[in-house]
Amino acid sequence: MSALVGVARLEVSYADIPVVRGVSLDIHEGEAVAVIGPNGAGKTTLFKAIAGVLRPCGGEVRYQGDRIDGLRHYETVRRGVVYVPAERELFPQMSVLENLELGAYVSYKSRAERLSFVLGLFPRLRERRKQMAGTLSGGEQQMLAISRGLMARPRILLLDEPSTGLAPFFVSEMYRQLARLKQEGLTILLAEQQVPHALSFTERAYVLENGRIRLSGQSRDLLGDPEIQKSYLGVA
Repeated sequence: MSALVGVARLEVSYADIPVVRGVSLDIHEGEAVAVIGPNGAGKTTLFKAIAGVLRPCGGEVRYQGDRIDGLRHYETVRRGVVYVPAERELFPQMSVLENLELGAYVSYKSRAERLSFVLGLFPRLRERRKQMAGTLSGGEQQMLAISRGLMARPRILLLDEPSTGLAPFFVSEMYRQLARLKQEGLTILLAEQQVPHALSFTERAYVLENGRIRLSGQSRDLLGDPEIQKSYLGVA
């Protein structure tokens, strides 16, 4: 089975300083795959390179068999590769509804249908739809960022550290809705600091350290790996 997204020998640098070093991974249609690792491991850089936000200096990214590593970010979005950054990058002086409508710029004809879907997914946003995005709580802003990404009708959703800074209630609610999206067939690539959540949610995972893949395998196996438990779960 060919991969929906395939990354091969990817190299990404900042000012000639290597950050992602020869990374190869693949994500198949309908999968949820995690990338875990410490701060500074290169997770965000990897995601930005896949999404076309950053230009790799070596290797390749393929989507549905076609190379996309030379495309601009808006071109990858049009193809169905949607990146939700850890910073969320909302427009704080615009309403929830206006932020969502901006997310539909690549498929504006279906915006009413998509809007109904995301407001059903996160009912709290329906209640807040006229409220300025900058006045939302952190959890509500994360729901909005994910929903804005969904407005673009992604084939694969790249979520970068979605639980960072969120209260446990919002983390649980977010993963509950992500599980619903996965059940409906959405492919998800997830970078996450909360390793138990990431490995419980996904089928497969990659461990990224110092810009390189150090381990990979089935998420359930990595969750029980003594080295992973010691390094990321605080188990001696």
